[in-house]
Amino acid sequence: MTAKPAMLPAMFPLGQPAFVSHALDRAAHLRTDPERLMAMEDDPRARAYVVHRDSMILAREGDALRPRLKLDEARRLGANPGTVFLGLRDGAPVFGMGIAADAVEALLARADVMVGNIRALVTEGALAVEDLSAIAVAKSLVGWHQRHGFCANCGARTRLSQAGWRRDCASCNAEHFPRTDPVVIMMVTDGERCLLGRQPHFAPGMWSCLAGFVEAAETIEDAVRREVLEETGVRCTDVSYTMTQPWPYPSSMMIGCAARALSAEIVVDRNELEDARWFDRAEVALMLKRQHPDGLSGPHPFAVAHHLLGRWVAQAGAEAVAATAG
Repeated sequence: MTAKPAMLPAMFPLGQPAFVSHALDRAAHLRTDPERLMAMEDDPRARAYVVHRDSMILAREGDALRPRLKLDEARRLGANPGTVFLGLRDGAPVFGMGIAADAVEALLARADVMVGNIRALVTEGALAVEDLSAIAVAKSLVGWHQRHGFCANCGARTRLSQAGWRRDCASCNAEHFPRTDPVVIMMVTDGERCLLGRQPHFAPGMWSCLAGFVEAAETIEDAVRREVLEETGVRCTDVSYTMTQPWPYPSSMMIGCAARALSAEIVVDRNELEDARWFDRAEVALMLKRQHPDGLSGPHPFAVAHHLLGRWVAQAGAEAVAATAG
């Protein structure tokens, strides 16, 4: 693979993190048309993304990597025959396919194929932006099918239905749909400072926005206030929505929010975070550019947290220009 820069702001300009650009028409009306679906699988233009856990199978063509495989090509590599219809791209059908671990193992020694970690491929710029949303759908749905082969209601085996967008139980007639888990991720500020945290699995020196799952019967605003209080002891208010990002690990929706801190003292919950602290705008600007004198950094541009921080930094510049103009 050709070496890629560590940071790719040109691929993910401010406000456009990974997995949000859509090249597909999901064509949901075709999911209930078995004859059309069978015909589309025989369409020579049909392509598939083949995923396995957090990785995917790519064809090597010289120095280039091709993520969209022909269906017969995917099957020859060992992909499962059951396919998930993702939608249409320029009128051509696109599918998601899984592949068993032993088939993946057999591919590792092949020079014409690469088994690549999806997150690494994205951060290295090895995948085109227009492929990322469809890859996220394929990863989420294939993973869901692999985890939900049995009915949660009666325990009987379920079968794939509606082109992979549902599983049906023939025993109790229950219908099961893929779920998306809402996660709040928040830009908490106190004037010219923002609150960031570190988790143990982060790269050395990296800090990011606080985040946590929305719980049952909880509003987004309550989830933001609760998570910030639980993890850092900081109380906040004035919660507002900023932007969202689909996050296929395994199938979340990151809901980016802003909030204003009511208190400043930090009491870190070490079960949730390694550390938390306040950063000023100048520090955050340097962290996003990877120029902080202490080697500190912010999240990668493919993540929504980078864009929450970047907007906050840019806001100061816009305010300064407005004040000068005034």
